[in-house]
Amino acid sequence: MAQEKQMSDSLAVGLLLAFAGGILDAYSFITRGEVFATAETGNLVRLGVHLSLGEFAQAGRYIFPILAFTLGVLAAELIRRQMDGRRARFHWRQAILLGECAVLLLVALLPSGPMDALANILISFTSAIQLESFRKFRGCAGSTTMCTGNLRSGTEQLFRFLALPDPQAGEKSSVYYRLILGFLAGTLVCGRLTLLLGTRAVLCACLPLLAVFLLLFKMPRP
Repeated sequence: MAQEKQMSDSLAVGLLLAFAGGILDAYSFITRGEVFATAETGNLVRLGVHLSLGEFAQAGRYIFPILAFTLGVLAAELIRRQMDGRRARFHWRQAILLGECAVLLLVALLPSGPMDALANILISFTSAIQLESFRKFRGCAGSTTMCTGNLRSGTEQLFRFLALPDPQAGEKSSVYYRLILGFLAGTLVCGRLTLLLGTRAVLCACLPLLAVFLLLFKMPRP
């Protein structure tokens, strides 16, 4: 199995980011109007259902996070092209993590209710940047903000491991399932923390993000 070529490809980074992704998705659903801010499939389904029923005001709750997610992917590519290869104090991925933490601080300060839509837009935007910036872990193309792709890839690799057998497929399957468990752990933690912290529970996602920021200092500089 291909090992990580740099710290951003490590499983430790993937697990921390998946943990943060689970926190954010559970947070937006529990405290911000049942919107899936880090994964847009659920939002697309709800958007289509509300549009089919003529509930256009309700549909607006879901279309804006989808658009914000799209813009986040575009922003990540722009940031990468502008900063990749430049000598700077921080790697471009570290700058993205700090920016994500700053946005989450703003989200924590937004009151619940009328500001939920803005909170979800901000989370969707930063989650898309995270997803686009960290895409491989130990040689496996994986996601840290949603689980469907990881579940498919992990199960496919598990079949190859059992049917061939292929030891490398077993290792890859383990990576995907651990990413899923990391995400699930984030949702469980957020579910408990929202009882104590309310809308400020989103700040807990900053802890794994800052841990990744520190880990990336081990990444070779250009």
